[in-house]
Amino acid sequence: MSVSPTMSHQLPLDGMNMYAVPSPGIPGCPPGLEYLTQVDQLLIKQKVELIEALIGFESNNKYEVRNVMGQNVFYAVEENDCLSRQCCGPLRSFTIHILDNFGQEIITVTRPLKCMSCFFPCCLQELEVQAPPGNTVGYVIQQWHPFSPKFIVANEHNEPVLKIHGPFCGWSCLPDVDFEILTIDEVSKIGKISKQWTGLLREAFTDSDNFGIQFPMDLDVKIKAVMIGACFLIVSSTFTYLLIKMII
Repeated sequence: MSVSPTMSHQLPLDGMNMYAVPSPGIPGCPPGLEYLTQVDQLLIKQKVELIEALIGFESNNKYEVRNVMGQNVFYAVEENDCLSRQCCGPLRSFTIHILDNFGQEIITVTRPLKCMSCFFPCCLQELEVQAPPGNTVGYVIQQWHPFSPKFIVANEHNEPVLKIHGPFCGWSCLPDVDFEILTIDEVSKIGKISKQWTGLLREAFTDSDNFGIQFPMDLDVKIKAVMIGACFLIVSSTFTYLLIKMII
């Protein structure tokens, strides 16, 4: 699916900072995900909106996905309505469109509205990842735990393949925070998602986040796409654990 003209206009397609995607046609790889077969690390960097930093007006989030050399390989744009953003904040439902450097949508991440309380296991967070749009490649599902964020990564058949475990209470305002990627039996750590410290003022007055992802080079490319989606669920879900930590 092609991105809308308005959305495409917002993409900073700077040739000096872009990575040209490999030629398509890799067996078993959904169209548009070919580049993911060549990487084992990515950085997701949220773009700070000036109006949000100054007055706290919640805006649609925008992200740049970069490789280890700092080149932009994908862009991500959140889609929802103004009422949901202002009334529900991080609890809101959303659809995130992930685009390549040519403005083509290659991944769609969808999260329904949930109450997001760790005290009510019937309302846990989940999201669906499609690549390309319309073709489900996996899910990320929150597991109930009173103090630590835990998630299951499932394939397109909703069969668990990996787990993600966060630290106690899920958040810290000073150091980097690591979410371990584990095998389904929790015996081996195969990677991590790291929330990276962005500075006191930015942490205090915006919801800006930077995330690094590390996974095995030979991980199924569809699960790599799901792991990118997991970052966006972690951004919102760990907000509740921060509030609990402050209360306790």
